[in-house]
Amino acid sequence: MPDFVILLTIAGALAIGAISPGPSFVLVSRVAVTASRPNGLAAALGMGVGGATFGMLALAGLSALLQQVEWLHLALKIGGGLYLVYLGIRIWRSATTPLVVDDMAEGRKRSAARSFWLGLVTQLSNPKTAIYYASIFAALLPAKPAQGLLFALPPTIFLIEAGWYAIVALAFSSSGPRAAYLRSKTWVDRVAGAVLGALGARLLVDGLPSRAT
Repeated sequence: MPDFVILLTIAGALAIGAISPGPSFVLVSRVAVTASRPNGLAAALGMGVGGATFGMLALAGLSALLQQVEWLHLALKIGGGLYLVYLGIRIWRSATTPLVVDDMAEGRKRSAARSFWLGLVTQLSNPKTAIYYASIFAALLPAKPAQGLLFALPPTIFLIEAGWYAIVALAFSSSGPRAAYLRSKTWVDRVAGAVLGALGARLLVDGLPSRAT
């Protein structure tokens, strides 16, 4: 099979994973609505960098390392789970705080760099991403992949992750979604906080049985 076809096949599989709703979707959409479109795009960029980082780690054999070093996998799960729970609690607690959004002024007050790092840390908080990438690579890469194909994968992952979340940021920073959010901020924030907290708790619970068995 030609390398280009292999790359497209892998890209399709990775795109399906990126589009699946999760903490990254919740975070980018909320940043885009509550801050500004540039902030949402900065968070999307952070998602792309985080995805490319995990992709390179997966290609370097992180999945095999995590399977062999049980405590490292457990530590990553617990660390990522605690971060998502913390983020969920913060959003839940601020749900009843009134929000006044001025499209231009409020957007300038918020740091795009902070949104970028928030997106990056959120992406890196879930080690399952690297394992997902590794499983796709194991299933679809040939036994001896060409060097050009290996070099093409990290930027492809970046384009998929950043591109998808840029679409999310553009959609949720539009006036319609923003107005809908402001009308129902309390419940939207509570749902978002609950989702992030539940995902973090699941990471924590998933890590415990592997230690007990």
